[in-house]
Amino acid sequence: MSKPVIALALGSGAARGWAHIGVIDALVEAGIKPDIVCGTSMGALVGAVYASGQLDKLRDWAIGADWRVVASMVDVGLLAGGLVDGVRIVNWLGGLGLSETIEDLPIPFGAVATDISSGREIWLRNGPLTQAIRASIGMPGVFSPVKLDGRWLSDGGLVNPVPVSLARAMGADFIIAVNLNEDLLGRRLVAEDAADDAAAAEPELPLAAAGGPASFIDMVRAIPASVQARMATFNFFGSTPATPGYFDVLANAIDIMQDHITRSRLAGEPPHVLVLPRVVDIAIMDFHRAEDAMAEGRAAAERVIPIIEAKLARRA
Repeated sequence: MSKPVIALALGSGAARGWAHIGVIDALVEAGIKPDIVCGTSMGALVGAVYASGQLDKLRDWAIGADWRVVASMVDVGLLAGGLVDGVRIVNWLGGLGLSETIEDLPIPFGAVATDISSGREIWLRNGPLTQAIRASIGMPGVFSPVKLDGRWLSDGGLVNPVPVSLARAMGADFIIAVNLNEDLLGRRLVAEDAADDAAAAEPELPLAAAGGPASFIDMVRAIPASVQARMATFNFFGSTPATPGYFDVLANAIDIMQDHITRSRLAGEPPHVLVLPRVVDIAIMDFHRAEDAMAEGRAAAERVIPIIEAKLARRA
């Protein structure tokens, strides 16, 4: 029997997507190298970098990126259909030494995006690689959409958070999927008990004294005043300690949507092995917590490697 074609389907999850690096590291070290890589949103970014052979660069950058580095990549553009234009991110991707086009990649790669006019799922399997990544990571409400081949494209997580179907369509015989959207719901948006209310009432420390932000909200607070003035008509932070702000509502809304879609899609299109990193405590904008996410990704992969090896052995 011939060796099965192994595909890695990397799911969406914003900052939780750094866990994909830990998953890939553990799999490769165990001798399990994917023949095909597919990704949605942050999974598309990590998958494309891996397929380009530049994962070491991304890992080093992510580990060294504190909140100030991440905040420097935020180019606010409120009139472009999102808070962030994404031009700086595209330029940063270009600096990683990625292949220019998807066709140039040494490993077959596909990304998922969403046509925001028709709601159709779009599979990006050729053309400029950085533009495919930018389209797939276009989280609604945060990133502006991207016009590609005459279509306005947004985050692939809107339609297919874990792209098992794309991996199968690309010829995979054995699919390892990574779902970052497990057990995300049920967290409180605001403090509700006396202890939390007391903590919320404490005066806020300046960022320098606190040693950095607790979340992306703090990064936005660090944006120059001239830019913040353009945001003044929006409720980003909540008007009171008991009121969820813009990012609180947006993050939970995305989590709810992706949880329901992921459950439905995986029930109808199950992978051969499902990797479930425990990243519930990492918020979608906590990009400065890469080491935590990578460590959990590695641990999650190591838990299922014996299952993968056993299933592959039966196919040999």
